[in-house]
Amino acid sequence: MSSILGIGRLIDGASGRVWSPAETTQQVAGRVATLRARGVEPGDRALLLHGNTLEFFADLLALWWLGGCAVPIDTRLTPFEVETLAASARPRLALARSENLEDEASAALAERGVPVVASDALTPGRPETLARSPLSLDDDALILFTSGTTGEPKGVVHTHRSLRARWSSLRDHLGLEAYRRTLCLLPTHFGHGLICNALFPWLHGCDLVVLPPFQPTLVGRLGAAIDEHDITFLSSVPAVWRLATTLSKPPSGASLRRVFCGSAPLSAHLWTQVREWTGIEDVWNAYGITETGSWLAGTSVGSFAPADGLVGEVWGGRLRIVEAGSTPVLSPGCAPNEAGHVWVQTAALMRGYFERDDLTHAAVDQGWFDTGDIGSLDERGWLTLRGREREEINKGGTKVYPGDVDAVAERFDSVRDVCCFPLPDDRYGQNVGLALVLERNDDDTLRDLHRWLARHLAAYQQPVSWYELPEIPRTSRGKVNREHVAQTCADQDAIDLRRALRRNAT
Repeated sequence: MSSILGIGRLIDGASGRVWSPAETTQQVAGRVATLRARGVEPGDRALLLHGNTLEFFADLLALWWLGGCAVPIDTRLTPFEVETLAASARPRLALARSENLEDEASAALAERGVPVVASDALTPGRPETLARSPLSLDDDALILFTSGTTGEPKGVVHTHRSLRARWSSLRDHLGLEAYRRTLCLLPTHFGHGLICNALFPWLHGCDLVVLPPFQPTLVGRLGAAIDEHDITFLSSVPAVWRLATTLSKPPSGASLRRVFCGSAPLSAHLWTQVREWTGIEDVWNAYGITETGSWLAGTSVGSFAPADGLVGEVWGGRLRIVEAGSTPVLSPGCAPNEAGHVWVQTAALMRGYFERDDLTHAAVDQGWFDTGDIGSLDERGWLTLRGREREEINKGGTKVYPGDVDAVAERFDSVRDVCCFPLPDDRYGQNVGLALVLERNDDDTLRDLHRWLARHLAAYQQPVSWYELPEIPRTSRGKVNREHVAQTCADQDAIDLRRALRRNAT
């Protein structure tokens, strides 16, 4: 575990606490002693029931030093969901904050025989005790659950080898200079926030500033936080950037060198807004999947114009676009600019889904991984995404990509957030629905929005029912679950658009 010698400083952006590399090493040493005394051995798994703290990263390194596997858990999960994941992962123990030792989740784990240890109460140790680690590159390092918290969990398993392959490819393709002072305000229980935004720079000696994830009050002062901590880089998701460009004053300093947007489709409109807000050109769309160690490709292509769905070049791997029902092994691939299924081959690919060989075999074919995304490669080899396979709206045999509708609707001035989703339809099988968060919802605004959509979308793409929501439901990763949005809209009346249009005609 020699990488501990090259770590950067850890800074809690909320409290101002700072751990130097030496102090972090002492914290890791103390945890190694405690976890070893608790019976943690190579191959054991441990739940991390807290995140985005200095202690989280010390816990992670201590587990790895012992040859253990960390299972970061979304802190917003219900006790039932935590127990479901614990039943799947079968951890030796769990690590949490002191104030959570008496909550329902901890009690449920205790009933399963999983002891919960207060991470923030552990004392530092002596660095010389870290002389030798049993860690092997092919040991399991992380299990990241991406679904199934209430049913059949789907856990992505990464080894130390796959993680190091991802970090090496990022270092080779992106360098380190822009990441010298990185801010992470993404959750540390999934790949984007943990593997790439946090661990990639920190394990290469860069300073890492951590903040609690997705808190509107913090996002509302993001510009001030960037200035306060001299941030050179941060990554986030479209929902956060949309909120930041609306609520926060831009940074007044000149520390920012680069920012990323990932985990969800980025429209050209929002892309341009983020460029204007940050005051820099290096606003890149980063594409990645938890199964590939997150960041896989992005717009590190020199000069370019923002475009809906544009990703750019691959960072350490190969992409193939093939027709539905085929694989890169059997298919010559789609022609340039022809949409198809995106497959990837990378040394950073997961070992598989935890104890789910059926899911692994369905997603991986001779080293190629089916991302589930629809996209195309142009003559330059640049990737453009159209949407997710399971999100396609099949309107009487015609495919509508919800991301295309989102990208047009969000460019309208009064639209603060948007989500296109499939509606059941007796005639077509499916039709197009639209959930909106509006700054104004008067008849004039609705008529103008209707004209805007009619001008920029083909007739088959036009939403037939609109729904106004106070906010668009999102997952803990900042992603839109279109099925959840559809269910939310099904419980309320659609906007009476015909009335607004009739008034205009009158």
